[in-house]
Amino acid sequence: MLESVIRELLIKVVGGEWFKDDPESLVSYSYDATPLYQAMPDGVIFPESTQQVSDIVKICSKHRIPVITRGAGSNLCGGTIPLQGGLVVVMTRMNKLLEIDSDNLTATFQTGLNTKQFHLAVERTGLFYPPDPSSMIICTMGGNIALGAGGLRGLKYGTTKDYVLGLEAVLPDGSILRTGGKLVKDAAGYDLTRLLVGSGGTLAILTEATVKLIPKPSYRKAMVAVYDDLHAAARTVSNIIAHHIFPCTLEFMDQPTLQVVEDFAKIGLPVHAKAMLAIEQDGNADDVERDLKQLEEICLASGAVQLNIAKTPEEGAKVMEARRSALAALSRLRPTTILEDATVPRSKIADMVLEVQRIAQKYDVQICTFGHAGDGNLHPTAMTDARDPEEIHRVEQAFAEIFEVAIAMGGTITGEHGVGIVKAPYLEWKVGEAGIKMMKSIKDAIDPHQIMNPGKLFAETRKRIIYQDRTEAVERTTTQDEEIQTP
Repeated sequence: MLESVIRELLIKVVGGEWFKDDPESLVSYSYDATPLYQAMPDGVIFPESTQQVSDIVKICSKHRIPVITRGAGSNLCGGTIPLQGGLVVVMTRMNKLLEIDSDNLTATFQTGLNTKQFHLAVERTGLFYPPDPSSMIICTMGGNIALGAGGLRGLKYGTTKDYVLGLEAVLPDGSILRTGGKLVKDAAGYDLTRLLVGSGGTLAILTEATVKLIPKPSYRKAMVAVYDDLHAAARTVSNIIAHHIFPCTLEFMDQPTLQVVEDFAKIGLPVHAKAMLAIEQDGNADDVERDLKQLEEICLASGAVQLNIAKTPEEGAKVMEARRSALAALSRLRPTTILEDATVPRSKIADMVLEVQRIAQKYDVQICTFGHAGDGNLHPTAMTDARDPEEIHRVEQAFAEIFEVAIAMGGTITGEHGVGIVKAPYLEWKVGEAGIKMMKSIKDAIDPHQIMNPGKLFAETRKRIIYQDRTEAVERTTTQDEEIQTP
């Protein structure tokens, strides 16, 4: 518990109604959407302005109290777990959409704003904000920015980091920083905006943001391509990109995922297929119809055994909503669902899916795979039971091997979920010793007392467990005319 004098100082900032340290509140904010992780905070506070956040952080800085920023708690990397206790700063009261500027094609908002509500408000003006994480119904814009969220439309439009133009942030000493603005170009010194995007609350509390918008596409159409071979589905993705067509959505589901999602959504998905691609294009009507015609030809030439084109926008929306429901559908199978996001070059998608299947069999765990095929971002998802320590250990071993194989294929340990707690032991595998040293230098310079979200991003490097198996995996996924450089 916080000392009474500190508690009173915090209550003075926000009022008694917006500071909580009763047992029920502490338990409620001791976990997020990430399975297997929980730690009790010492207090929970709900500011309503940047000034209040600044005053809160000044108190915490003076008394060396850890500060953990939280939006909706929907992250999957343990990013808002208060590992060392401290104060959880919940941003959901700071949820105002401050401005939609049609002249400059920007929007400015407080970071506790709900992502879905933001999308709807922007689209009512005829504009469009493309990043669309699957959790958009519940997540916050600040959480998206803090963890560099992606989404289904990443292939064509990019991810959150590509849209953030400026930020207002409270630094670890309580000072208020403003970066960027309504600017298309800004080369004034270090890019502090990009530094804070994806920093996961380890450098500052983000209080306001300005993002760029684009005109809303006038037409949208979806199709489904069905395959009896994983490599044919992956070949299709490469061939689509080779033809310089960039669908707004190009999603992959393997057979186990298809079966579970269809049982959940009941929209007629091809449950006997080895793989399915859900493809959507947007733009003006003529361009979309032209692209869909080409996409049909590419899919069939690449090995699709069945094509289904949505007859109505509602039918297409059902397919995309079914894909968005994959995690919810899979979570019905076992008490604990662990979703990861290993990312590989697009050309390695089929190899990576096959490796996931091999690894799941090796460790005797149940893993289904779906994800954003267009940008190589796969979501291997383990269905397990947290009450079985031996099985959880096997799941952890399996994911460690999945991450290392992804790196060996030229990929990364996380494409959009962020590092948080979960990926911290593997970060050095990806960025190397020099990368860790540079990141720690930045952290030490900005947060010398280590109060901002401690225990995240950096961790003791986990010993690699694969060695010979990894070499075999690389050999299995290397074609005759290419070589994979293992880390």
